[in-house]
Amino acid sequence: MAGPYVDPEPVKLTDLHDSPLGAQERLCSHKKGREIIVTMPNPDAATRTLTVAGLFAGIGGVELGLEAAGMQTKLFCEWWEPAQAVLQQRFPDVPLHDDIQTLPKLPDVDVVTAGFPCTDLSQAGRKAGIHGEASGMVKHLFKLLDDASPKWVVIENVRNMLWLDRGTAMEYLVGEFERLGYTWAYRLVDSRFTGVPQRRQRVILVASRTENPCSVLFADEAGERPESDYRDDAFGFYWTEGNSGLGWAQDALPTLKGGSTLGIPSAPAIWVPGAEPGRAILTPHIEDAEALQGFPRGWTEPALEKAKAGVRWKLVGNAVTVGVSEWLGRRLVNPGTYEESGQELLVQGMRWPAAAWGNADQRWSVPVSLWPEKHEYKHLLEVVDVDKAAPLSLRATAGFHGRLLRSRLHYPQAFSDALKLHVEQMSNPVPV
Repeated sequence: MAGPYVDPEPVKLTDLHDSPLGAQERLCSHKKGREIIVTMPNPDAATRTLTVAGLFAGIGGVELGLEAAGMQTKLFCEWWEPAQAVLQQRFPDVPLHDDIQTLPKLPDVDVVTAGFPCTDLSQAGRKAGIHGEASGMVKHLFKLLDDASPKWVVIENVRNMLWLDRGTAMEYLVGEFERLGYTWAYRLVDSRFTGVPQRRQRVILVASRTENPCSVLFADEAGERPESDYRDDAFGFYWTEGNSGLGWAQDALPTLKGGSTLGIPSAPAIWVPGAEPGRAILTPHIEDAEALQGFPRGWTEPALEKAKAGVRWKLVGNAVTVGVSEWLGRRLVNPGTYEESGQELLVQGMRWPAAAWGNADQRWSVPVSLWPEKHEYKHLLEVVDVDKAAPLSLRATAGFHGRLLRSRLHYPQAFSDALKLHVEQMSNPVPV
């Protein structure tokens, strides 16, 4: 069990984080008309290492990306023991406090991150809202900020919080920042912009009392990747659904989630057209899921000291894609330029857009895409090892196919045929 937090001396980064993730040279894309201009970050923009305190840290996806951008983590706060085990193994020199409710104060850091629980906000969760038992823990962030002065505050959470209860969650968050004198900005981003084949849309919110968060979130604009970039040799879907949705994703998996509509953490499935019978409907290995989130394979293995293997799916599903936080970190270190053309005044009561900024005086919607950059895309079958992937079980396939046939959803007939053939094959497996 992690003990109480004591403000330490600055810690030295471990060799684990001097990895290819941090060594990769990344470019920042700016859109000017129809032309994409690529520029390198200004090496003179940062004169010292920015420091980080990670609240609701999970398995450290935010901090791993920020460290790849050159930052240093001074504190983690995380209550769940399997996640603590991962943090203690992967960030051995960083102090860990076990409960935000008992954290006396924030250390003197530049960046405070808070990927607070999405349980009450997500479509797969309870939908109790921002004041639910789990998601409502974010109130402790604002109590801590009453007596702290970080340069930046970063919040990450699910897309659904923009619209659940008519945007009550977003109104609460930005209202608290405005009360504390912060300017805030948020942007909905798709993890595929980092090159991973996972269609994962998340809200990134940045706030500051002294800096302009628009120069972090809106300085880069690449536009959505064309459909022609995606192959048609693999399709991801949620086998736990089938009544009102599929989570259909071409050449990608749908969002890896900590839970599902069946109330269990589970992997999405993959349809591989043309594969041999019994190998056309697969579920990825947990290490594939880690790679799809930008982590090194095996990142969550330390959780096995505290829980069964299935918990690794929940840990990965709740994490922040490392490439997203690395992009964010580079812009926190070296903010760019935001051109205000096209923004529109956001009247209170309007539906929250995909991107906006504001302060206590006014709020504005911003016309940007979910794709700040466009990194080289790794196709799904380049990440998922189909030889290690397990076939979806007979029970899971039959249940999903039955729900699909009873639904009014649109889907390729070849997909339904593949499911039927998979059920037949799993019912009468050929002896090896």
